[in-house]
Amino acid sequence: MSDKRSDDQSAPARPVSAARRTRDERDNANTTGGDQRGDDNRGDGYTGANFDRASVDRASVDRANFDGDSYHSELPPHTIDNLAASLPESLSVPIELPAGPRRTVAAPGRSTAVSGAVTPTTRFVSTPATHTIEISTPAPARAAGASSAIESLSRTDAAASVRRDRVRSESSTAPESAAMLTSDRLLAVNRKTRKAPQGAWPEFVYAATLHLVNLGDSAKVQAYKEMSERIRRQFEGGTRFVPILTRKGGVGKTTVTTLLGMALADARDDRIIAIDANPDRGTLSERVSKQTRSTVRDVVSKAASIGNFTDFSALVSRDETRLDILASDTDPLLSEAFDENDYNVVADLAARYYSIALTDCGTGIVHSVMRATLQRADSIVIVSGGSVDEARLASETLTWLEANGYGDLVRNAIVALNTATQGTNLVRLEEIESHFRSRVREIVRIPYDPQLAAGSVVSYKDLKPITRLAARTLAELVVEGLPTDRNP
Repeated sequence: MSDKRSDDQSAPARPVSAARRTRDERDNANTTGGDQRGDDNRGDGYTGANFDRASVDRASVDRANFDGDSYHSELPPHTIDNLAASLPESLSVPIELPAGPRRTVAAPGRSTAVSGAVTPTTRFVSTPATHTIEISTPAPARAAGASSAIESLSRTDAAASVRRDRVRSESSTAPESAAMLTSDRLLAVNRKTRKAPQGAWPEFVYAATLHLVNLGDSAKVQAYKEMSERIRRQFEGGTRFVPILTRKGGVGKTTVTTLLGMALADARDDRIIAIDANPDRGTLSERVSKQTRSTVRDVVSKAASIGNFTDFSALVSRDETRLDILASDTDPLLSEAFDENDYNVVADLAARYYSIALTDCGTGIVHSVMRATLQRADSIVIVSGGSVDEARLASETLTWLEANGYGDLVRNAIVALNTATQGTNLVRLEEIESHFRSRVREIVRIPYDPQLAAGSVVSYKDLKPITRLAARTLAELVVEGLPTDRNP
């Protein structure tokens, strides 16, 4: 016994697990004499045979616990190698799937039933060593409207490609109009060709740095230019007719026509004309410097001989903003008033040479010219004063238009609220605006201006800035409501 212990002590030390030590101790205990075992276990009442069976049972339990649930890092190296070598070549793991339809896959020489449910489609293929699961997913259904959205994106990409080709000076398959040849597109922008900035501070910096620092236009100038671009919106398919009307005279209808025409002509590059269609005596021509004594009556009588714009322009007056004005009859001895047929002749000639034609209608709305005017109208402007009766009559004008089949024009109409009339300071203008806002598209206030109140020639550049802003706002809203493209 001592020799064996000495041999064990002389052997090189290596890690021994607790389970291994337990088994060694039991083996040593079994080699000891029976008398010693009997003495050790006399109090417990065990015999030698019983002790052996108990020892074997405990050893089995220890081995089961070691093999099943315990892993000890103190295993000797040869034990780890034996475990790796004893691993099977293939490993089968049972999978419990939820209950579902039973599907059978036939194999050569035998049939096997596989129970399982895999969404959307599952097929099991059995091989000797491995299990393969093939999952096929159906193509997702395309949502409603997805096709149209994809087509819209394709058209957008195509349009963007065309624009990129234009910027890169590449040829395009789609024909371009002459309007595409703009200065912004054709002129190269650099420090020498870039325009000088506008605005107090940008101009000061530009001058102080000897034109080396260009901050660009000020915010106010940029807003002005953006509004001008909206007023310059181009139209296709004929002249746009915009009548200015109301049921009451003396509320500034002619003044609003002059302001609107000047704002349009000043911002746009095409031709604008204002026609005085008052069956009686109109005063529109007195708001600009007269360059001719011709009137609408002369245009009607010479209509057959008018073959180009030069012939027509000899019968109109033009102001500093390039607004053309066609005067009404001024001779009180005329026995025949301007009627519907005369207006149609003038309107047909104006449609040849002008992009926008404003019509200053006469007092009232039941005369014959009004029907021809409304039939051609693309949008209308209703003029209202700041007094109670003037606002009421303007609202009645809208009611008459709706009752006679012009509801679309009413919903698209602009109300010009002239605040220069008497009694305006006693009226709550906010309430008047609230009333008209429920019936029309937009309302614009026309402020008081001494030049307009004089009733004489109007110089657009000498108007107050707030008056010019109101005129440009009215022009912007009118252009916004006009159709961009339609058949002539």
